[in-house]
Amino acid sequence: MTKNLNAADLRAFDKLDPAIHTKARLAIVSLLAANRSLLFVELRDALRLTDGNCAAHLRALEAAGFVHLRGVDNPTRTVTAISLTASGRVAFRRYLEGLEHILKRHR
Repeated sequence: MTKNLNAADLRAFDKLDPAIHTKARLAIVSLLAANRSLLFVELRDALRLTDGNCAAHLRALEAAGFVHLRGVDNPTRTVTAISLTASGRVAFRRYLEGLEHILKRHR
C-alpha cells in the first residue's frame, strides 16, 4: 500500500534546509549543537574531513548564517573557533522537527 504525501508531509520536507542537508554539514551542525564551540581542527578530525573540505562546508554554513567563525590567539598561532549562531540553532531544531515528522509518518 502506497502512502500519499499530505500537506503536513510536504511542510516537513520543506524544513530540511539544503544548507544543512549534506552528511558533512549535518554532522558539523550536530556537533556544534552539542558544544558551545569547537576548534576547526577538532571538527575536522572528529569528522575525518580534509582541511579544504571542512573549510568549504563551514563557508556554506557561514553564508547561510548558521555558524560563526572567530580567530582565537593561542601561544603559537591563531586558531579558528566555530560556534552555532542563534539562527543556526533554530534551523537545526527545525530540521530535526521535519526529520522526526517524516520518520514517524513513514515507519
